[in-house]
Amino acid sequence: MRTDGRHEREGLNVLSTGGVTVVVHDLTGEDRTDREPVLLAHATGFHGYVWQPLADHLQGFRAYAPDLRGHGDATPPDNGDFAWDGFADDVLAVVARLGITGAPAVGHSKGGAALLLAEQRRPGTFRSLYLYEPVLIPPTVLETSRVDNPLAEGALRRRPVFPSRDAAYANFASKPPLSALDAAALRAYVDHGFEDQPDGTVRLKCAPESESEVYRMGSRHGAFEQLHAVSCPVTVARGAVLEFGPANFAESIVDALPDGRLEVFDHLGHFGPLERPAEVATAIERFLTET
Repeated sequence: MRTDGRHEREGLNVLSTGGVTVVVHDLTGEDRTDREPVLLAHATGFHGYVWQPLADHLQGFRAYAPDLRGHGDATPPDNGDFAWDGFADDVLAVVARLGITGAPAVGHSKGGAALLLAEQRRPGTFRSLYLYEPVLIPPTVLETSRVDNPLAEGALRRRPVFPSRDAAYANFASKPPLSALDAAALRAYVDHGFEDQPDGTVRLKCAPESESEVYRMGSRHGAFEQLHAVSCPVTVARGAVLEFGPANFAESIVDALPDGRLEVFDHLGHFGPLERPAEVATAIERFLTET
């Protein structure tokens, strides 16, 4: 299904903490109420609609994808605090508003960490979790890591304004890292990730300053230390292991979970669900059906 940011479907507004309004998108449609609901939580800098190509391949599930605080059409917190507990607040608010406690969920990167934080706070929120490279850094790594965060610094240099959505798409499609994305996922990112300006240009909805702050807070949430409290089945998937990135910690996360398992996509990168949405959807559906 092709998206078009100039003719967006309306989402469901959900109030969260910090004065935040989260916006939830039903990616499957009202005509499939017979399907089991599944919640899809996006990575930093993205939004709910990037899951659309993957959701199209989840044959047995009705996919809900929220724009979490400061991303997409969701509002940022009033005080500018992007501590990751706030993303867990957003997830729990969405689950309560939709009435889907006990449903499965899928998370990518920061979205995966948000789901784990939510489950740790309220056990039983989810019946199973499929997490692609969730951002959880073992304490032993944090003790020896550098203080600065290259992702936080890089986000501040991100270009926020383009002449048009097509110009933004052409820019991202021509160079890494977003050139690795499936064309439909990249189109969804651009069409719904920019807002129209009075002068005819388009501007990123997720401000570079907000994205940078999200990255800066990514090592401070403490979810790794509480993995023992997550009793539901969890698959942690990873792409190729690189010198820097969450794939390095996938095995450690699985080992710390009471019911964890590992799935490896060595031919994919950190954006795996957006690179090969059909392939990753097949793996997700297999796991959710088995559990």
